[in-house]
Amino acid sequence: MPTKPFDSTACAVQLRAAVMHLSRHLRTGMQHDGLPVAMLSVLGQLYRGGAMTPTELARREGVKLQSLTRLLAELEAEGWVERSVSVADARQSVLAITPRGKKRLGAAAQGADVPLAQAIATRLSAQDQAVLLRACAVLASLGDALQDGEVPV
Repeated sequence: MPTKPFDSTACAVQLRAAVMHLSRHLRTGMQHDGLPVAMLSVLGQLYRGGAMTPTELARREGVKLQSLTRLLAELEAEGWVERSVSVADARQSVLAITPRGKKRLGAAAQGADVPLAQAIATRLSAQDQAVLLRACAVLASLGDALQDGEVPV
């Protein structure tokens, strides 16, 4: 019996649905103390990607720069993000997450990590846990490919 060819479109549909379902639950866990998703996302981008210009941050977030202006002002006012002059171009500013911002992001992430870790430990077999760990690396690679424009979006 011939094997059916891999259907990447069907896989993409299932992956998107599963990731969105899980993402909704994780966002809810991270918002336990009222930090908006947009703030969490920006802090996460700066944490993972390091210092970057507001233009680069907007590109990574998939929003217009104007949409970030107020949010960035709030993050700066809270002391979670700091702005400095770009070494490469003094006309540009560079944003970076502060130690206080890292602490705030970590506290929010812990709100989602604890119940997720409990679900992994209690609902998945050791074999499924190993598969999940490998899948995390694969998902990160897919995310990088989409972000870097290696794959048309």
